[in-house]
Amino acid sequence: MDKCTFCGIVSGRLPGKIIYSDELATAFHDIHPAGPTHILIVPNKHITSVNDLIPEDEALIGHLFTIARQLAESEGVDKSGYRLIINTGRDANQTIFHLHMHLIGGQPVRYPMG
Repeated sequence: MDKCTFCGIVSGRLPGKIIYSDELATAFHDIHPAGPTHILIVPNKHITSVNDLIPEDEALIGHLFTIARQLAESEGVDKSGYRLIINTGRDANQTIFHLHMHLIGGQPVRYPMG
């Protein structure tokens, strides 16, 4: 996906402050953080949104959550708490159409959501 920002970061064509990468996924700091810790975790495979997941992606999605737990610990927000968010579609404010998980922490998050 030549025009996908996240595909560009994963491939190294675009800059990103990458803090985790393996054969399945990449994590990097959000350029517009919503908290002291704001990391994006993306599959390396281009998947537009949750609506485009197929059964074969099940292990990949589980892997994203495992990475989130590891990063929360390394960022020091695992004990105080953090929020994981996956936006799907325009009404959910998905602005980059490559599936991604936000890990936000380091301060109390707003409640209720929405």
